Amino acid sequence: MKRGGLILLLGIAVGVAAHLVYFRLHSPLDYRSLDGQLAWMKSELQLSDEQFARIRELHEASSPRLRALAAQVAQMQAEFAAFEKARRTTDRVDFIEFARFVEVRRNISQQCQDSTRRLVLAAASEMTPRQRERYLGIVAFNQTPASPLTN
Repeated sequence: MKRGGLILLLGIAVGVAAHLVYFRLHSPLDYRSLDGQLAWMKSELQLSDEQFARIRELHEASSPRLRALAAQVAQMQAEFAAFEKARRTTDRVDFIEFARFVEVRRNISQQCQDSTRRLVLAAASEMTPRQRERYLGIVAFNQTPASPLTN
């Protein structure tokens, strides 16, 4: 009887371990992470390993700049919330301060657009024309006629 119980427990343990390993290997990627986005790009655009490595380097190189811009955007959102709270509390608007806020927000927004455009163009330059067309369609990126990628 002891031997049968031991075999049963061992079988259950092996089954649970196999179950955990299977689902760990087949778990969906987190597409919010850089690895998830790049893995999606590789499979969706059928990138070669060399293309994938170069595009990964581009994303990793631009990551600090994009994170800094994201931090600035978050700071601007907090400033706007504070500005709005003060406006509601005092029922007054400091138009000069608000104009400064709008100008700073506009500059940060432009920097975000420029950084994203450079990253998209750099990544697209590593792709074949077919991959590039698909990629630009996915990211809804409007190419300008002066773009070096129109060839």
